[in-house]
Amino acid sequence: MTDTTTPDRGPHAGIRIYARGPRPDDAAAAVILLHGRGANAPDILSLADPLGGEAVAYVAPEANGQVWYPQRFLAPTRANEPFLSSAIGVVDDLARGLHEAGIPYERMAIAGFSQGACLALEFAARNPRRYGAVIGFSGGLIGTDEEIEGRTGNLDGTPVFLGCSDVDFHIPVERVHASARILSEIGGAVTERIYPGMDHTINDDEIGFAAGLIAAMERAVATR
Repeated sequence: MTDTTTPDRGPHAGIRIYARGPRPDDAAAAVILLHGRGANAPDILSLADPLGGEAVAYVAPEANGQVWYPQRFLAPTRANEPFLSSAIGVVDDLARGLHEAGIPYERMAIAGFSQGACLALEFAARNPRRYGAVIGFSGGLIGTDEEIEGRTGNLDGTPVFLGCSDVDFHIPVERVHASARILSEIGGAVTERIYPGMDHTINDDEIGFAAGLIAAMERAVATR
């Protein structure tokens, strides 16, 4: 199933949104999945099966040109504009739309891989509230070392997962550590797992942990 979203401005206006699972107004929980550079929405949406949840609505936007922002995530944020702000707007529109369809933010997960992981973490840091989960498979906060500091707001105990290799060429492990620290400082309940020698990929341990977070969101409805 596809739909479209139109941020107020920017290069990602009018992009396609792919979906799996129940309609949001019939779902117990929802997951926004964000693909990596050069990938597409169906790629990341294939995680819906291993992540599980019969009552979970999965939605995945597809970036124009399959790139959320042009430069490395470690570059000054101005070097990635207006693409970065437009990408943040896409996630914000999706989250607001899911909320309006009846999914509380505390039963909504924001997850991504690589460039999508960076976008998921950055969105949560810029828009802190209690989410069901924030999941970064091989990613970190966006900007220079100086720019990622000084975050404000409160994630209010949101479970945050960061998983990455210790030798990932694209994602320096030092940025993963810094991101975990900063997200913890603004109220995230952070789990960081570093995998020795792993390629730039997602492993079974990461999927298992993330699936547990999603299952907890789904269970929260049955136990209310």
